[in-house]
Order: sequence, then C-alpha cells, then structure tokens
Amino acid sequence: METITALIDKIYADTFPQAARERLLANIARACNATKLPRKTHWDEQDVVLITYADQFREPDKPTLRSFSRFYQQHLQSTFPLVHLLPFFPYSSDDGFSVIDYHQVNPLCGEWHDVATLHQETRLMFDFVCNHMSAHSAWFKHYLAQDPGWDNFFISMPPATDLSAVTRPRTSPLLTPFKMADGETRFIWTTFSADQIDLNFANPDVLIRMVDVLLDYLTRGADYVRLDAVGYMWKTPGTRCIHLAKTHLLVKLFRAIANKVAPGTVIITETNVPHKDNISYLGNGHDEAQMVYQFSLPPLVLHAIHSGSGRALRQWASSLDLNNSGTTFFNFLASHDGIGLNPARGILTEVEIVALVRDLALEGALVSYKNNPDGTTSPYEINVTYLDALTRQEEDDTTRLKRFLLAHAILLAFPGVPAVYIQSIVGSRNDYAGVRAAGHNRAINRQKYDLQEIETALAGGDWLRQQVYTRLSQLIQLRRRQPAFHPDNPMTLFDCENALLVLKRHSPTSGESLLCVFNLSGRQVKTQLPEARTLQDVITGDKIEGTQPLTLDAWQFMWLRG
Repeated sequence: METITALIDKIYADTFPQAARERLLANIARACNATKLPRKTHWDEQDVVLITYADQFREPDKPTLRSFSRFYQQHLQSTFPLVHLLPFFPYSSDDGFSVIDYHQVNPLCGEWHDVATLHQETRLMFDFVCNHMSAHSAWFKHYLAQDPGWDNFFISMPPATDLSAVTRPRTSPLLTPFKMADGETRFIWTTFSADQIDLNFANPDVLIRMVDVLLDYLTRGADYVRLDAVGYMWKTPGTRCIHLAKTHLLVKLFRAIANKVAPGTVIITETNVPHKDNISYLGNGHDEAQMVYQFSLPPLVLHAIHSGSGRALRQWASSLDLNNSGTTFFNFLASHDGIGLNPARGILTEVEIVALVRDLALEGALVSYKNNPDGTTSPYEINVTYLDALTRQEEDDTTRLKRFLLAHAILLAFPGVPAVYIQSIVGSRNDYAGVRAAGHNRAINRQKYDLQEIETALAGGDWLRQQVYTRLSQLIQLRRRQPAFHPDNPMTLFDCENALLVLKRHSPTSGESLLCVFNLSGRQVKTQLPEARTLQDVITGDKIEGTQPLTLDAWQFMWLRG
C-alpha cells in the first residue's frame, strides 16, 4: 500500500482527511480478498481484441448479452480471445458514455450474471468512464438537490470565469446552467455535452467513490480496464485542463490499485490527442498505463492508402519507441468513435489533413468539429466506417475488399496488441439512417443488427459482408500463429519507394522473422527486397526469390518468412 498512500499524498497533500484515507485503504483491502479470477501475466502475439457494444445483436425478448454470447461462440471465438465491451451500464446518451449507474448492467443487455457467463468464454475489457457521468444519475440528482455531502462532487464556475485556455474537444459550451434546489443557477463543467457532467476529483469523496467503481470492475474480473477521456480528469482554471500533472498521478494511482488488487490487469488510457501527449501516459514504463490507444495509426493508414504513399506513415513509425516490454500500443483502425484527426497533426501537414477531410466528405463521410482558443473551429474527426473511408462510392466491391484487407494487414503487422471493431469484421457500410435517427454523426458507424439477419448476410446473403468476415477472420487467425508478431518484438523499417511500406518484425528469442511488404497504391509496383534469399508468403504459401525483383499488384501485401 506504500505506493498508493504516497500517490494520495502527492495528489491531495494535507487535504485528504485521515478518516477518508482509512476508508479508501479498507475498501482496497476488501477487494484484494474478494478477487479470485487470475489474469494473463503478459500479452503475446495471440492477443487480438474485438471492440463491440453489448447490445450489438438483438433477438426478440432476450437480453442482448446472451445474443452476443451466442454469436461470439459461433462466429468470433476462434478469432478474438479478448472482447472489449463498450459501456454496458444504464445510460442516458452517447451510446453508453453518459453512465447513470456504474455498478449496474443495462437491463436491455442483461445482468452481471450474463457478463460473467461471457467471461467464461473470453477475457474481457471494461470501460471505466472516469471523467464524467450522466446528468440523470443519482449522484448528480443529489448534487442538484443540495443533499448533505454532495456539494463538491461536480465543478461549478461563475460564467464570467476566463476559461479561454481550456482545451475543447467539442463545439458545445464548456459550462452548462443547472438550477439548484434553492433556486440558484449554477454553471457546471461539461467537457463533452450537457448530459455528461465532469466529476470533481479534487474532492476526496469523489476519488473514494470512483475507486470503488474500479474495484467493482476488478473483482468482477476485468482483464483490461479502459480509462475513457482520462486526459481531462483534473481541472485547474487558467491552464489547458488536459494532461495536467495530477491527471497523470490519478492514472498512476489507478494502476497501483489494480496491481495490488488484481495483478496482471492492463490499464489502457484513451486520449485522442497528438502522439507526444498520448504516449506520456505510459509514464516511466512501469508506473502508469501499460497500453495507450495508438490514435495516430487510423488516420495515417487511411492517408497512406488514399494518397498511395507511405512516406508519412513510415516516418512516423520509425520514430516509435519500442524498447520497453512493460508497455505497448493498443492498435486499431476503427472504433465506436470517428477517425480522430488531432493525432495526425504534426505528422501530416494541415494541407494534407484538410485535403483528406474534403475528399472523404465528397464521398459521403461526415465531419465533426472542435472549438479552438482563438474562436475558430477545426475538423476533429471523420465520421465514417473504415470500409467506406478507404474507397470512392463508384468503386466496385472487389476494390473495396482489397483496400480493406491491406489496411488490416498493416494493422496486424505493427508492434502492439491489435483491436478490430465489430463493424469492421462484419463489413458494415455507412449507416445514414442511424445518423438521422440518433441526431449525431458518430451513429454512422454504430449500427445494431437483428441476429438472424446478420448471420444470414455473413453466410453469403451479402457478398461483401461475407468476404470481409471470412477473409479478415482468416488473416487474424494466421497472425495469431506468428511468434514474430509478438507485441514486444522490434520493428525495422526499410527505405523504399513511396508506394510501398516495407517492415520487418523479428523475434529475438526464437529467431523467427517476417518481412512485410505492402503496396499502398492502385498500380503495379516492382521492387527489390532487402533480403536476398528464398522467402515464403505465409498468407498464400507462394515462394519468393529475394534475389529477383518482386512485382506487387495494386493493393497487394505479403508476410514473408525466411
């Protein structure tokens, strides 16, 4: 407990009452005794994560977690050994990220028993929505009612306060007016929306209650814990109110608690920000998050295939620090959110970003914006399915499939633990009807399905869906059998023409290596491999003579073993 108490002292100095400290430490001790489920001690090449909603598939009069469990066992279990269940708690908006009650399962999805049943089939990743909660939650209702003990749970500010320096991820107002029980109107801090009320971690009681949430998830067996929007947790007016020192200390505290209660639990931070800020949450490699979302990868892979050039992707990948086996990247291309653009800033020029946004918007993608300190707005994310992001509307499905598999072959070859969104594995297209129904852009990539209908489509009722599901599943399963793809193994990038990306993954323990070659362009490309020996493509089985020039067709890729 020494690390935990030292972190509390750093965060709160002498403002954390002794009684509160004893209560917090007692709760942690009880959780240690209650935690029975062991965790995998370290990640390896077999770890590939499925990102999904708990209500993704529906059947009449059946909890959706049971429907998902059936679909998972029949169609996904051999491909994904770990499932990220997006927030499955009662909520009021944002498809789960406005949590009403952290400790309950949404009745539509089922009960904790259904989560436990799924956990018997797969490891699980839970969302810890730690920055904010629903305006409809009991906690916020206590606050509005001015009940004793709840006064400082949330952050109120005079509306004239100068908050111009605060980083804004949205165009919605930072402060939202709410009427209190005594008739006073308070302006409450709402980083993301009027229905998502930021918690006040400066209040020790808030920390105790939120640690209780974390302990609940640990005792229920969460293998990975995702800290949602974690960069905004601590607020100090006059600063950017993002990535503050005390925010990092809170993440270190959560890590220390997880280490104590459930060793092997992986803490993952979700910070959709430029790369340098993102990797700062890895701390010294042993004291903060074990993984960070690799937010730069989705826009850079998209840009590479759109432009037919791997220049920016290769330069960025060459700069990655891959020398700490205690941390790694959580790699993905698509998620429940859009394709973030901030993580590409400083890697792509603003001209390249604007051109990419313009081109995708012309092809039906939607664009979300953020406010800047100078009063202007900038594109924040592109809202589109990754399948539709990669191709023009008039292109055929064969081209669509080639580009999609190429993008995922890059994802699966990069150092880190790869994650694939449910909409990607089932070949989803842009859901414009969902956008109209929900009233927000992100619904374009959050379609829910009747279980029988999606199973019929994947069985061949929809050629593109069936091909995406079959071919991508095969590629992932093949990847899981390659020791060279262990997340900790080094990566070497080779100089080549811009149309290509050539990298090597090498296992220092087994000596096995894979030379991965990707043609990012829509034209045939001839190249000389950097290794002059006989190689075999583990995907097709074809033999390749490294002494001879290699010709790759449009959007072709190879994983070559010596």
